[in-house]
Amino acid sequence: MTVKRSTRLTALMALPAALTLAVAAPALAHDTNHAGQQTQHGRSYKVDLRQLNDSGARGTAQLTLQGRQLTVKINAQGLVPGQPHAQHIHGSTTGHDFTCPDASADKNGDGIVTTAEGLPAYGDINISLTTKGDTTKASGLAVDRMPVADKNGNLSYSRTIAVSQAVADNITRLHVVQHGIDPNGNGVYDFGKGKSELDPKLPQEATAPATCGTIEGHSGASMGNNY
Repeated sequence: MTVKRSTRLTALMALPAALTLAVAAPALAHDTNHAGQQTQHGRSYKVDLRQLNDSGARGTAQLTLQGRQLTVKINAQGLVPGQPHAQHIHGSTTGHDFTCPDASADKNGDGIVTTAEGLPAYGDINISLTTKGDTTKASGLAVDRMPVADKNGNLSYSRTIAVSQAVADNITRLHVVQHGIDPNGNGVYDFGKGKSELDPKLPQEATAPATCGTIEGHSGASMGNNY
């Protein structure tokens, strides 16, 4: 059964609070990181976004940190055309080395690593990469403020966000995840892979991760995220 676009957006916004818990608003300060490339605009970090769930998606993200101002630029291809794609910066600011999951995270063997199955590998949301407004975990699936892929499945995103000192200090431990897949290739989020474990009214396709990428030089063990 196919979820029509006009109703899908409203439904997605009703996802349970399990993935939308709030984080504290940050203040401004200095950059204490020593990795990455130093530029006149701050310290820059590259992220190669590789496909999850055989999504066919790929891309790059550039994170530039100046004090507690983080500029995120993402260019991705191969996403579901015309659909919103929730995207976040995940990982730990307390010393745990989360990273991108591999196929072994698919615990029920249905061929899809769901959001819940991926969380033990890539960790909780630190920043929601919305196009405007709030960027805390509370906006983790605020799909009306997430970027939408164009008719060719391309997505371009740029935003400067104030982050916490913990995020600034641990930027190299963090990584980028994008969501939304189309396994049957029909161009919409449907129930071909069943219901989302987040809300049975939603298709799994709408919430499953599509890409993940760690910052170059990330100290976590590689988990082979290209599958």
